[in-house]
Amino acid sequence: MKKKKETEEKTPTKKKGALRENIEAICIAIALALFIRAFIVQAFKIPSGSMKETLQIGDHILVNKFIYGIKLPFADTNIIPISDPDRGDIVVFKFPEDPKKDFIKRVVGVAGDTVKGIGTKVYINDKEVDNSDGHAVYKMAIGKQATRDFGPITIPENSLFVMGDNRDHSYDSRFWGFVNLKALKGKAFMIYWSWDKENFPGGWEWMTWWNWVRWNRFGKILR
Repeated sequence: MKKKKETEEKTPTKKKGALRENIEAICIAIALALFIRAFIVQAFKIPSGSMKETLQIGDHILVNKFIYGIKLPFADTNIIPISDPDRGDIVVFKFPEDPKKDFIKRVVGVAGDTVKGIGTKVYINDKEVDNSDGHAVYKMAIGKQATRDFGPITIPENSLFVMGDNRDHSYDSRFWGFVNLKALKGKAFMIYWSWDKENFPGGWEWMTWWNWVRWNRFGKILR
């Protein structure tokens, strides 16, 4: 019995091959990345100037995906409600006219609110919206997007009225209507990378790419 026990103790366990260990590590990393992207945080980039000056073209942002509730992957069904969007939140959502596109705007009104615009002033339930933080800017453009007067409009249940901070250059709820809560992807909360995409040079000048990086915007918390 003693000899048998000694033999068993000396028998080495089989070690996993290096290839198998690497494959397992990669699979775990991919699973974690997919989980984080689906339920927690997702990265987006800003392709247009509709949210200037808050967000610049070339900003890359992080979006909190669970703040408004946890949804089933690849579906718009909210299985665990957490909180509702507030006026002033910067939200990413599926564009109602083309759900394959993601839009980013600021929440101006929520369900039950009556919204109207007169010139550069916006009113919620007949009370002027405070713009002391300077988020909303007006730079008159040519065409329908320069239209400032709208409403009054009463926001239906489970819907939001959104506008871009660059009010005269934003295609938003004034033109295409409301955002359904099911279309929300999350709340933008931070800039993690930014570069001057519009003025990035060609030729050999691209090698000085660090001159076009907006270093002062890294880590900026969005409000």
